[in-house]
Amino acid sequence: MSSLGIFISIISALMIGAMSPGPSFVVVSRIAISRSRIDGLAAALGMGVGGVTFAVLALAGLTALLSQFEWLYIVLKIAGGAYLIYIAFAIWKGASEPLALSGDVAGKSMPARSFTAAMLTQLSNPKAIVVYASIFAALLPKTVPVELLLALPVGVFLVEAGWYAIVALAFSAQQPRRAYLAAKAWIDRAAGAVMAGLRLILSGLSSK
Repeated sequence: MSSLGIFISIISALMIGAMSPGPSFVVVSRIAISRSRIDGLAAALGMGVGGVTFAVLALAGLTALLSQFEWLYIVLKIAGGAYLIYIAFAIWKGASEPLALSGDVAGKSMPARSFTAAMLTQLSNPKAIVVYASIFAALLPKTVPVELLLALPVGVFLVEAGWYAIVALAFSAQQPRRAYLAAKAWIDRAAGAVMAGLRLILSGLSSK
């Protein structure tokens, strides 16, 4: 298979994974709907940077390292799970707190904070590195051409940041925001429950 064919195969597989509902979707949509469109796009960039980090680590062979040192995977898994649970608790706890409105912005804009929160959410799930590494291991040739090494991180960023930019733009529109403000407490509690539930489900699956 040509380098272009391999690139398209890998990016297509990762695109399907990115579009699957999960903690990242919950975080980006909530940031976009409760803060501002700029925050949502900053969060999308954070997801892109997190995806590139996974891609680089996968290309560097971190999977082999994790398979040799199982304790390292367990540490990463516990740390990532703890962070996701922390986010779920924070969302649930703040469900009843009102948002300060300022013009057409639902809440205070904090792009740097939104970027960091999204990136850490992406990086907090150690299963993602396994997914990236598995796809790369299955589709990459034994000797990876230089053009692929250069193109894959760019492609991964475009997939992750592009998809979540679409999510941010959709959820930062006036209608979704109005609906969110009208039912903030219930939506935030549901989002917190989803975050915690997804973490528990992923833990259960990974232990089988």
